[in-house]
Amino acid sequence: MIIAAFEVTLTFHAESLKDKRSVVKRVLARSKGEFNVSGAEVDELDNITGAVLGFCSVGTDKRYLEGQLQALENFIERLELAEIVDVHREFIHV
Repeated sequence: MIIAAFEVTLTFHAESLKDKRSVVKRVLARSKGEFNVSGAEVDELDNITGAVLGFCSVGTDKRYLEGQLQALENFIERLELAEIVDVHREFIHV
């Protein structure tokens, strides 16, 4: 079993935590709906203009998981809700 973890740091324009929540919820909901991943906001919770989202997927084929995470990154970029500042991928063999 391989656990694929994907952390993406986003920046966007928001004037309040309510605006931020709206962006984060849309990115998470659309990503979860398009891909077979779990996701949550994992850092920068009080930063109004940025967020760190974490996604996770489990499988047996590392190449498939790598492709899935790359497609997820491209998908988030195409949403144009936020700018991707940094990404980090990690694969854990269990």
